[in-house]
Amino acid sequence: MFRAIYPSASKFKYVAQTLAKIVDEIPFYAEPDALEVRVLSPDKTTMTILKIPSIAFEEYICEEETFFVIGSDEFNRIARRGTRNDLVILELDSENKMLKFMFKDKKTGIERVFLLSLKERVSERLPEPSIELAVSARMLSDDYKNIIRDLKIVGEEAIFMYKDGKLVIKSMAQQKEYEGIFEQDNPLITLTATVEKALARYSIGLLEATLKAAAASKNVEIQFDTDKPLRVEFELPTGGSIIYWIAPRSA
Repeated sequence: MFRAIYPSASKFKYVAQTLAKIVDEIPFYAEPDALEVRVLSPDKTTMTILKIPSIAFEEYICEEETFFVIGSDEFNRIARRGTRNDLVILELDSENKMLKFMFKDKKTGIERVFLLSLKERVSERLPEPSIELAVSARMLSDDYKNIIRDLKIVGEEAIFMYKDGKLVIKSMAQQKEYEGIFEQDNPLITLTATVEKALARYSIGLLEATLKAAAASKNVEIQFDTDKPLRVEFELPTGGSIIYWIAPRSA
């Protein structure tokens, strides 16, 4: 049996939008201690991981590891119907191969019920990359959004550098250039590194795809290293996280 009550429909809709932007089908892995999704973009350039621990739900019942898949477009369309007064209730009906998606108004108690058909799929859980990344920076999600939007104005490729104790993010195109220099407390919350220098390049289009998750989070942590994937982690306000692994571009 699987049943979960998430406390904020308005936040949950951003989670649904994040997943729908990447894949056509969402594989859910429900375990006694957490609900998790791991998906790889069709071009294999981005891996997205959603982790919501059981304690982040108002109610969470999962007696054994359960796997189910639903269409992302349908899931997203329903999630968008939630309001700030609604709880989200997910309940699996394995016998009829359906997911019951409900909204419950916290003030009036009114419930709205949607049914989603499950997809017949084989469980193929993706392993999360195990890579040491030398540079880590934590900032407000609003600052992160501004950086990505500034980059988008200029070009298609972002250069992430760490040098002289500073994070430098650049983009260059014909007759255009952007450079942002970021330090701890200006505006970074934290900045740590185990190397003196690091440099990697990433697609701005892939970075832009992470902005949906930023709407559901106050803070974000980015980690990178020379010619290695970028790890972007958004903290969900009720607990849990959305993590992106973005493949680097070659020089």
